[in-house]
Amino acid sequence: MFKKILIANRGEIALRVIRTCKEMGIKTVAVYSTADAESLHVRFADEAVCIGPPPSNLSYLKISNIIAAAEITNADAIHPGYGFLSENAKFSKICEEHKIKFIGASAEMISKMGDKATAKATMRAAGVPCVPGSEGIIKDFKECIKLAKEVGYPVMLKATAGGGGKGMRAVWKEENLQDAWDSARQEAAASFGNDGMYMEKLIEEPRHIEIQIVGDSSGKACHLSERDCSIQRRHQKLTEETPSPFMTDTLREKMGEAAVKAAEYIKYEGAGTIEFLVDKHRNFYFMEMNTRIQVEHPITEQVIDYDLIREQILVAAGVPISGKNYFPQLHSIECRINAEDPYHGFRPSPGKITNLHAPGGHGVRIDTHVYSGYVIPPNYDSMIAKLITTAQTREEAINKMKRALDEFVIEGIKTTIPFHRQLMDDPKYIEGNYTTKFMEDFKMKPQEVAGE
Repeated sequence: MFKKILIANRGEIALRVIRTCKEMGIKTVAVYSTADAESLHVRFADEAVCIGPPPSNLSYLKISNIIAAAEITNADAIHPGYGFLSENAKFSKICEEHKIKFIGASAEMISKMGDKATAKATMRAAGVPCVPGSEGIIKDFKECIKLAKEVGYPVMLKATAGGGGKGMRAVWKEENLQDAWDSARQEAAASFGNDGMYMEKLIEEPRHIEIQIVGDSSGKACHLSERDCSIQRRHQKLTEETPSPFMTDTLREKMGEAAVKAAEYIKYEGAGTIEFLVDKHRNFYFMEMNTRIQVEHPITEQVIDYDLIREQILVAAGVPISGKNYFPQLHSIECRINAEDPYHGFRPSPGKITNLHAPGGHGVRIDTHVYSGYVIPPNYDSMIAKLITTAQTREEAINKMKRALDEFVIEGIKTTIPFHRQLMDDPKYIEGNYTTKFMEDFKMKPQEVAGE
């Protein structure tokens, strides 16, 4: 087992990893930018190393600084969390070259599954259902027109190196294809330094349902059931739940089998997520694979009583998995609390938290790195907390979430707490009748009506 793990991340996920390491008797090293000097992950790690100024490219994305921090502290493993370098093949390879275990996918696996066009071709070969579309990267606009006719409108153009909704365009008619092609490529080039595009049939009334998997070094894999991540804004998840209200036992079995088949076909090692689009007829299609821990992993942990970070560490240390598939015994919902103003287009709201009161009680979990007096820097993702409620039924989990949101007080900045409170009262949400298009019709009620 590892003696010391450096966490190459910040905020709540860094603190989350530190907690499990401490329970396992493993020493921890936090890294931080100057903007994060007062963050809780820095305070609770055994050691902490400053790796640069606030901009990510000079700190959390600076591979040389992170490797140097690992070497001077004698860390024998690095946990990358999510985001930043968690799916960076070069970083994984450099860790290997420095004989530091990367607690995540190998460079080869990240390259294979990180490029969406290659991942799709691999999944087709594995026999996993894929959305009809291009076999790989589209070479030019002429091929793009031909493909769109073959697939049939509407189609979705996607950046092969994409993420976070960048480089994606829905196209409903041929006359809009040229503009979509040009703008998506420009955005992809600016965001990822890669303007490669592929195309898929646009699935109407889709749900975004993912399957959590874990694989070990022997090539064996298991699944830990599904999470429904369909409530999204601009392709960014806002809330997640498990089990999905759209799921049936038959569909869960089929999707779970497909996810395990995918993981074992590529001999995947570590925790990962196979993401699917599910249409209104419950046909499911492979969308992408995330070769890292997900933001929403706590809801899976809550419904099956399983520490996914611990399992990541054990697998990385060569411990085999049991091979048993897991199914939800409870219902769990996660609300991402962001430093954003939901009454004004979710605009960012960094600044000092002047007062904070966290909810508690049975079945309430909060993952956060903030506290009263903490200053939220403007340099990073706006998520400051994850509020998770777990109960015997979905109705009880929703009612518990309402109560917990009512108790959650964060003053000094704007947060998405009022949005989540209104969401929990929305009739369509309560019925479980939502798709990835839900937010297009959702309107915030005025503050005075919402009791703000």
